[in-house]
Amino acid sequence: MKLIKKIIFCKLSLQFYIITFFRNKFYDFGFLKSYSFDTPVISVGNLAVGGTGKTPMVEFLINYFSDKYNLGVLSRGYKRKSKGFILASEHDDANSIGDEPFQYYSKFKNIRVAVDKKRVRGIKKLIDIGIDLIILDDAFQHRKVNPAYSFLLSDYSNLYFNDFLLPRGNLRESKKGYLRADSIIITKCPQNLSENDKKNIKRRINLKSSQNLFFSKIKYSENIYSSSNSMNILKLSNQKVNVVTGIVNSGVLIKYLEDNDIVVQHFKYPDHYNYKEKDVLEFQDNITITTEKDYTKLRKFDIKNLFYLPISVEIDDEKNLIKEVENKIG
Repeated sequence: MKLIKKIIFCKLSLQFYIITFFRNKFYDFGFLKSYSFDTPVISVGNLAVGGTGKTPMVEFLINYFSDKYNLGVLSRGYKRKSKGFILASEHDDANSIGDEPFQYYSKFKNIRVAVDKKRVRGIKKLIDIGIDLIILDDAFQHRKVNPAYSFLLSDYSNLYFNDFLLPRGNLRESKKGYLRADSIIITKCPQNLSENDKKNIKRRINLKSSQNLFFSKIKYSENIYSSSNSMNILKLSNQKVNVVTGIVNSGVLIKYLEDNDIVVQHFKYPDHYNYKEKDVLEFQDNITITTEKDYTKLRKFDIKNLFYLPISVEIDDEKNLIKEVENKIG
């Protein structure tokens, strides 16, 4: 049975390869049009389906560039219950614009956040309201836009060059898609990643002379936060807490909590899960820790002791990364 399944997946992956190969070639040779803009656009994306750390990377860029530019973030708004272009306002929530865009909107008050499945239209609308730097969230495969700078992210625990095309693996297109990136960032690296490991990864990737490779780690906040309170994570040592996640890979978060001697009862849901009242009944009887993304959807429920744990990224050679971007966007 496993052999039959593997054969079927290999055949489907071959069909997927043919479709994506010709699509990319049509863009490469100009049969399908890509749009460039005088306003600089930075794209953040990945080859694999979900879970590479795009959200903290977008937030890293927001933190650095929002004081220097009138910055806008444009996303598709995955799984939102709306259509067309929406410029986020106080009337929006995770349902209307999607959980990640709502997180950006709630967290950063000095930027504009918009969603539009048609990225070219969304970019033009942001430019019309005076935005002079745009970050595209999850747009590596969106070939209609030719960004000024393109980041490709790959999770250390599932490096794209070891993966396979859908449905056999998790890749959205051929591994050779990496050649379009200006910089590749290996995300969620272990704290003790050695220089030898870095060299081996760099050798496997085979960078073009114009490409850069960076390594990043997840950094967890020392505190967890509710709508009205905060608490140092160490206060929960040797206590049992409920952990609720609707993300692709929650293993790093669980390990961090357990490393701090927290007894975890994990309630795991699919990525971008839309929580319901019946779900909340399962875990609301105890201190509950969730991700920032999940908090945007859970906070509408009356859950006592609901906290979220913020994360950020630490990028090796961060100054050089910023310098590379600034040189490209002018």
